[in-house]
Amino acid sequence: MTKQEMNGLGLPERPARFESVDEVLGNLASAGYLADATIASSVFLADRLAKPVLVEGPAGTGKTQLAKSVAEVTGARLIRLQCYEGLDESKAIYEWNYRKQLLRIQAGGNLAEAGSPGWSALEEDIFAEDFLLTRPLLEAIRSTEPVVLLIDEVDRVELETEALLLEVLSEYQISIPELGTLKAKQIPMVFLTSNNTRELSEALKRRCLYLHVGYPDLERERAIVSARVPGIGDALAGQVAQIVRSLRKLDLRKAPSVSETIDWARTLLVLGVNSIDEATVKETLHILLKYQTDIDRAAKELLTADL
Repeated sequence: MTKQEMNGLGLPERPARFESVDEVLGNLASAGYLADATIASSVFLADRLAKPVLVEGPAGTGKTQLAKSVAEVTGARLIRLQCYEGLDESKAIYEWNYRKQLLRIQAGGNLAEAGSPGWSALEEDIFAEDFLLTRPLLEAIRSTEPVVLLIDEVDRVELETEALLLEVLSEYQISIPELGTLKAKQIPMVFLTSNNTRELSEALKRRCLYLHVGYPDLERERAIVSARVPGIGDALAGQVAQIVRSLRKLDLRKAPSVSETIDWARTLLVLGVNSIDEATVKETLHILLKYQTDIDRAAKELLTADL
């Protein structure tokens, strides 16, 4: 969405947070997130075009951390909507404070009686913003400070709930029957993550820039390990990255994620390991792999090769 299009919707302009793709790369690196050119370009365009980014890829590849790191380097407040099966409007957008409304009705006494001349005024009162409980989506667009909105694991919700996101993602506004349309006070940067457990709707995808975050190449994973595990030597970081890369080539039920690579590197450091040998791999494979069948297969196939 261009600035002209935002103004056409009556939305406030958002100052640019990044001047170039290189600035994105540098700032994210300073926060410990080693992005590649594709990731950095997507963040830059999301900032300049004021469009959400749909980030898809395997679990544990840094999709959620990307949003957190962008919030950190821009000084924005991170608002997170964790998606799950059964998530509805009352947990994602807003709900009325029914207890407070009831107390107000009781305080109104006989004004609350059906047909009373004072009922209309009381009804208008209890559906004022003072009785509104904001949830992450409404909170994000009503905030007056810079916001990064993270809609995490959007593929977990049903299609009906996914449809609730469309107005927010396309027009940065929310319609509440009792109050009308509430427009954004500022344009948040929005990141949606998906682990590809189901196909998302075309309507949702149209509203977003698309970014796939897969497993990093060997050199980038080594650099990630070095950056995220202070004190690890270059040689050990290289061994960790190489072994994890070999594991991902096996027919496993669940390949090790980047976050599990980091956990393994930290484990080796705690154990005082300077170089990985066969015994070390056998003793610590459970840190990388979460199914016994995968551990058995890796122990059989990986350990026959030279480490």
